Amino acid sequence: MSDHPRHTYSYRDAGVDVETGRKFVDLIKPLAKETATIGSDAELGGFGAVFDIRAAGFKDPVLVAASDGVGTKLLIANALGQHKTVGIDLVAMCVNDIIVQGAKPLFFLDYLSTGHLDVKIATEVVEGIAIGCRLASCALIGGETAEMPGLYAAGQYDLAGFAVGAIERNQILTGNTIAPGDQVLGLTSSGIHANGFSLVRKIITDNEVNLEGAAPFNSQQRLADTLLAPTRIYVNSVLTALDEPGHGVKGIAHITGGGFLENLPRILPNGVGAKLDASTWPLPEIFCWLRRLGHIDCAEMARTFNCGIGMVMVIRSGRLKHIKNVLSAHGETVYHIGEIVASDRAKENIRIDNVETAWK
Repeated sequence: MSDHPRHTYSYRDAGVDVETGRKFVDLIKPLAKETATIGSDAELGGFGAVFDIRAAGFKDPVLVAASDGVGTKLLIANALGQHKTVGIDLVAMCVNDIIVQGAKPLFFLDYLSTGHLDVKIATEVVEGIAIGCRLASCALIGGETAEMPGLYAAGQYDLAGFAVGAIERNQILTGNTIAPGDQVLGLTSSGIHANGFSLVRKIITDNEVNLEGAAPFNSQQRLADTLLAPTRIYVNSVLTALDEPGHGVKGIAHITGGGFLENLPRILPNGVGAKLDASTWPLPEIFCWLRRLGHIDCAEMARTFNCGIGMVMVIRSGRLKHIKNVLSAHGETVYHIGEIVASDRAKENIRIDNVETAWK
């Protein structure tokens, strides 16, 4: 046997610093506490998080859950060293999925994985998550930070979010009563949101676009800031509309990956489709620029991006004006973008008129 002293291995030798992880949790505890709501226990550090659904005021609740991520938008955030907005995105992508069934988001959990924990970056991400939770009126009650050396390139990380909400059993929105003659409202997006960024990055890379320079369509703003604009959170305005007596809302669709063509059909019953008119809302400049630079055809735009509409609501015709006014009063920019029509197609039941002229 060798007379050389044996090396004593530690977890830190393998690239995992438990003490740094503990300090990180201590740093983010106050951020989580600021998101506390009635029924929540936002004190981080336990094994499982607790939420009292009765204290939140529900009588016969059904839980609604959603999970999502931010996709390759993270690569742009990482390249620019701006991490707070993707935390907001993470919450938005989950809670916006929950409200389409009329549910109120109750609590949120996050998962951050990386090869080496950078406390500054991770704290910035959680700051964004906490902002998103406050905007959605839900509590950040727990999460997980995983340091996994060798699995990620240096400086890279990934995010996943998990949201749970509730709705009274007799109030669930399913879309099954949507019928020809119902009207379609579109709530504007804040930009690209968090979908389609693989295509965005491909176009930017192939055309050698400078992310840190002025946006080609707005000399007063960096292109980076336009791309990283956080996903709009529609929770409070939509739930306010649903609180209106006899609201007439029959279905809601979150326009995420897949755009209009993939997401709107998810709430439509058999025998109906939607006819939209692209001239009824403005296509934001970021999408006009991407379309021209990437020579993207209209169908591809409509199945990849939100094209300026982040949430769609299908409403009984007689309640259209009232609900539009309620949403506008709560900060939404709302357009009457189409109507529900009879359709015998099981697929391709979304028609968008005037795209060639409106989406120049």
